[in-house]
Amino acid sequence: MINPGDLDRRLVIEAPVETADDAGGVVRSYADAATVWASVQPETMRADVEADAAGAALGYRILMRAGRDLTTRHRLREGTQRYCILAVREGRERRAGPRFLEIRAELIAD
Repeated sequence: MINPGDLDRRLVIEAPVETADDAGGVVRSYADAATVWASVQPETMRADVEADAAGAALGYRILMRAGRDLTTRHRLREGTQRYCILAVREGRERRAGPRFLEIRAELIAD
């Protein structure tokens, strides 16, 4: 059972906004859609190489109350940190009471 007191981090849900560019494509930016309380737990770490630079990708398990239509196109923000959503599913808790979303995410390196 999830303790509501565990939802101790304030996250901003960022929704994608696409605008047409002059070359027939789109430019994607993000707009704040909602602010929610969540639990953010570090879960995985893996080696990563981007632009020939060694680094690491940090994985997180994020829980929040259900009721939001989140997709992998959304992002989550906490202060200056941004999380890329990799997967979203309804939480494993099937008892009476509030339902939760379980999110797998990675920290976006800026």
